[in-house]
Amino acid sequence: MKRLIKNKRWFNVSLWLLVGLSLTAFTFIKDDLFHIGKNLEIFSALYRQVSLNYVDEVNSDDLMKAGIGAMLESLDPYTEFIPESELEDFKLRYVSTQYSGLGARIMEKTDGTFFIAEVFEQSPASKAGLHVGDEILAIGNEPLKGKKAIDISNKLKGIAGTEVKLKIRESKNGQVMDVDVKRGQIIQPNVAFSTYLEDGIGYIKLDKFLSGAANEVQNALLRFKERATLRGLVLDLRDNGGGILQESVKIVNLFVNKGEEVVVQRGSHANQVFSYVTNNSPLLPSLPIVVLINNNSASASEIVAGALQDMDRAVVLGEQSFGKGLVQQTYRLPYNNMVKVTVAKYYTPSGRCIQALDYSHKDSIGHVHKLNDSLIAEYTTKHGRKVYNGSGIYPDVQVKERRISTIAKVLRNKFYISDYATIYYNMHTKIEKPNTFELTEIEYQHFSDYLKGKDLNYQSKATYLLNELKAEIVKKDTNDGIMNDIRNVAHKIKENVKDELRLNKEEIKRLLEKEIVSRYYFQTGVYELANRTDTMIWAAKKILREEKKLVYNNVLKGNGEYNTIGKPKSDLAAASLQH
Repeated sequence: MKRLIKNKRWFNVSLWLLVGLSLTAFTFIKDDLFHIGKNLEIFSALYRQVSLNYVDEVNSDDLMKAGIGAMLESLDPYTEFIPESELEDFKLRYVSTQYSGLGARIMEKTDGTFFIAEVFEQSPASKAGLHVGDEILAIGNEPLKGKKAIDISNKLKGIAGTEVKLKIRESKNGQVMDVDVKRGQIIQPNVAFSTYLEDGIGYIKLDKFLSGAANEVQNALLRFKERATLRGLVLDLRDNGGGILQESVKIVNLFVNKGEEVVVQRGSHANQVFSYVTNNSPLLPSLPIVVLINNNSASASEIVAGALQDMDRAVVLGEQSFGKGLVQQTYRLPYNNMVKVTVAKYYTPSGRCIQALDYSHKDSIGHVHKLNDSLIAEYTTKHGRKVYNGSGIYPDVQVKERRISTIAKVLRNKFYISDYATIYYNMHTKIEKPNTFELTEIEYQHFSDYLKGKDLNYQSKATYLLNELKAEIVKKDTNDGIMNDIRNVAHKIKENVKDELRLNKEEIKRLLEKEIVSRYYFQTGVYELANRTDTMIWAAKKILREEKKLVYNNVLKGNGEYNTIGKPKSDLAAASLQH
């Protein structure tokens, strides 16, 4: 009887506690709904009054878009409004690898003209005889002068099988002509390039994680296995900005056992917590893997690299990744619009969140800063290696990418490299295969001669400081002698630009060779050429080729310098591979 009374009391207490919690939760929800309704009413009234009464004519659509933009800008750069007019572009960026169009990349020059910057292999543009360097003058009867690049891109897309008439100026002879191009289904695969390297090493360049990415990686692996014994894999995630989270989980599943937790997603509500676990038996559970990352590897790329690192399943090589640990979800809005909202953060198997920028704590002028050092914590991998949150994925083995020089940026951004590659293409019917093609010294001299008289000026640090000094002297009205000295220094700085063509010759040659190869062998040829001189691929092959796999095994076991990866403000940040 006493036990019954005791249980009844406990039931009553539990019931009242449950009722209390429910009422509290209901109060919070009710309070939130009240504030949302109140603010919507204020915003609606303000929008109406400004639209109807502002002194000048107001475009109500633009006004609303500006208001939405300002509101979302206060959150993070990944929460965005997608109007109906941009839905197709959104799908191409974040969901699908397919669209209907010409299969050509269009770029705008500084003078406002538009030209073909890339033609995809076997595309409608290629079959119609369009070439890189051709200028597009009009689409149909509509000239392109004054148009925006996004508008031109939308006009070129359309239903597969329909025709679009282009007026172009050929790069080869300057002839203006009309070209009819029949739109087709264009596929831009997730796996941009894959090849079987020497010594049984496979190489996969994964560009994005859109629909079908895992299947494409799996198919590449199966092709490797059919060709010969596969002894190692280089998975290249450099410059891969991510995509669909589930695709990253499936890719990890190709290399790890069923039932392994790959990533956890945690939002602000209990129903936004998900654990993503591998569902299938792995294809290659013991294949040695090196994953390449750089500063532009983000989101789903970091999930793959971080999961394989935390599981001690692969060596991560390269540079510190971007640090995007946020998950977005899309929601439908009225009139076929959409909004993409950051709903959660993700956590790798060790429990770390790799988000680098703290958008929830902006400073007084709206600037975003990195996660505070006091919030950075230590985590451990499967074998006990130390890793850290809040700074992206730090590589096990650090190899720096070559940084492009200022003069090379000038040559690229002013289209001198692209324009000269077009000239070269029009003068040579064929070239060597990409893996052997190389510009001769005479050909590089021809390029240097082509640059004579071109605008190679740029605001170097020396020029900037000299201009500041010149402004100060003008203020103080000093004698002309000093001004003459400044002019002489400015002339010498200008002459140094010519020296930079010589000092950075190897780098500029590589950029030229890539651009020229793309004219003959498309993007596939560019990857074949790049593999010949790529320092990260070289370093990865060195690790996988090693007979006893000393570096590979030492990394995964956490021996010596590989025990601590990316410790903040520490000399133990990563081990450097000497080569």
